[in-house]
Amino acid sequence: MLTSTCRILRFTSVLVGIMVTGQAATGVCADLSHPVFMAGFAERDITPDLGMEKPGGYGKSYHRSLHDPCKVRAVVFDDGKKRVALVGIDALLIHRPQVLAARTGIQQKCGIPPEAILIAASHSHSSGPTGMILPGQYDHASELVRRLAYEKSSCADAGYLKRVEKAIVEAVCQADASKQEARCGAGSGIENRVAFNRRFRMRNGLTYTHPRQGNPDIVEVAGPTDPEVGVIGAWNKEGKLLGCVVNYACHATTNPGGISANYIYYLEQVIRGSFGSEAVVVFVAGASGDVTQVDNLSPFRRPGGDRYARTVGGRIGAEAVKVLLSMEPGTLSPLDANSTVLQFKRRVPSPERVKRCYALVQKAPKEVGHTEWTFSKEIVLLDALIAKTPIAEAEVQAVQVGPAVFLTNPAEFFCQFGLDLKAKSPFPLTFPVSLANGCVGYVPTEEALGKHGGGYETRLTSYSNLEPTAGTQMVHTGLELVRQMRPGKLPTPPPAPPFSGKGWGYGFVPPELD
Repeated sequence: MLTSTCRILRFTSVLVGIMVTGQAATGVCADLSHPVFMAGFAERDITPDLGMEKPGGYGKSYHRSLHDPCKVRAVVFDDGKKRVALVGIDALLIHRPQVLAARTGIQQKCGIPPEAILIAASHSHSSGPTGMILPGQYDHASELVRRLAYEKSSCADAGYLKRVEKAIVEAVCQADASKQEARCGAGSGIENRVAFNRRFRMRNGLTYTHPRQGNPDIVEVAGPTDPEVGVIGAWNKEGKLLGCVVNYACHATTNPGGISANYIYYLEQVIRGSFGSEAVVVFVAGASGDVTQVDNLSPFRRPGGDRYARTVGGRIGAEAVKVLLSMEPGTLSPLDANSTVLQFKRRVPSPERVKRCYALVQKAPKEVGHTEWTFSKEIVLLDALIAKTPIAEAEVQAVQVGPAVFLTNPAEFFCQFGLDLKAKSPFPLTFPVSLANGCVGYVPTEEALGKHGGGYETRLTSYSNLEPTAGTQMVHTGLELVRQMRPGKLPTPPPAPPFSGKGWGYGFVPPELD
């Protein structure tokens, strides 16, 4: 039977729930000084239809087969005072309008505030049409520009965008509704054999992306990797894994063949193989703008797509399993979240370059050369984009789960930036999250945009064009946000009993030779 005090507490919580969310709050009556920590997980299917556009390039490509499903995966943590939601999407990217719409829907339906909702794309190159160009984005431009944008570029599908947005709202609200008392842990491991920086300093003094195996002009790798596998796990009272969050820095470009979550599919399979098929695996990509699975220094032929995906996802998943098995479950409090929206100028192509590119795109790609034509098209599109939106918005967000903090950026963020965040963060565990809450394309380091830089990621396109200091500004802003938070403590096992004055009788003997 409930005590009178407990009845009052429960009745108050219901009233608060009605006022905030329009729904009766549910939960377990507990001492307010020691609230029950809760977690809920959910997922939704967002597998695109066959024939839909395959994202990840600057031209049209279409899906012809299915390898595995694409999903939205979500977790909601609740420490009795605040709630935070983490969402991982099997998608190349998610644009800002879809993030804002999904957050609004979530707030209306279950009351989680927008700044406490993290929505991140895995950057799967084998997923559905969420980008690159949005419907109507170039309606203001000339007929030539509209044709280049909508007929010659990778485009999002309006219906599919609505489907993804709806799935995000449903997954978060279901995760929130299914919350239960949970024991949670956090930790990290190392997987250093599947991710490689793809940028190299060359003998000519510049930096190239993917110079290819055996290239005699390679001098050295031009950037780092981040081998940390960050993990948060949640178990119910019976010790069953409800789900986990995994953070790792590597492009999802293994492309196992057909529609796919990419290597994240095999990562999920390994974790579920150890803990059960109902465990939800929320994957959020680290700072991997210049990191892929391709080892340009390997003397061996690269494996096929499916084997690549199995190897990358399998090894990351196996490391995550080791971390889950080793972590001490407890309470990951406090929860907190904050965000700031920055504004950046776009890099502007010279008038002479724009004029030259306009002339080139009116010729056949075969006549100009496919690469030259493609990036001339991108300069034309960028020129039209700047005419409408010369300033780009970029949200930087910090979401705290006890001793761990997720620091987001909406970019293909260079790995060095992620390492900088980890080095300067006051938290025991810091997990950078790329392509979160929007997309502003590649954000290279200032060095990469300097006189000895270069490479694919520094190309000026309609997708990637922020001012050179954008990444540094995002790092500084993220650190400002995180320094406003109070890190929680990692759960630890109970202390060993004090020494009794006696050792183990079986072992307290000198050597016995006879």
